[in-house]
Amino acid sequence: MILTGTKEQLFTAEIRQKLDEWIAKYPAGQSQSAVIPCLHILQDESEGWLPQDVMDALALYIGMPAISVYEVATFYTMFDLKPVGKNKINVCTNISCMLNGSEDVVKQLELRLDVKLGETTADGNVTLREVECLGACCGAPMMQINREYHELLTPEKVDAILDGIKS
Repeated sequence: MILTGTKEQLFTAEIRQKLDEWIAKYPAGQSQSAVIPCLHILQDESEGWLPQDVMDALALYIGMPAISVYEVATFYTMFDLKPVGKNKINVCTNISCMLNGSEDVVKQLELRLDVKLGETTADGNVTLREVECLGACCGAPMMQINREYHELLTPEKVDAILDGIKS
């Protein structure tokens, strides 16, 4: 995906178009404001994670210090800095979800996937993570699979959802 050379050669034409669409949404000279959506694009293009050379190339592309890109990527849990499974399951264990049974949801996920929180299945299909809050307290307990929310979970609902995950 990443090429060496001039700024125009850092990414493929398709990726540059996606980045430029986001950069264009901000005032001229403020391309760094697009860092979060650009990181999402690049993570999707990099098998679900952000290698350092990809972040370095983005920093050059949008004209901001590489350390500033790293600060954003390390602050938000939605960005991964190491390889992850094809599917990412984020389970909320904050107070609302905990009071509504997230411990049972986690136990069922760990049992079915044969991994613990923070691990990836042996086939590389799923990474299971605990997150502090996904902002869906009214649907507690809940989890996010990739970018899709699943709310009002029970162990039985977890099984049905896992049966539908693509390999």
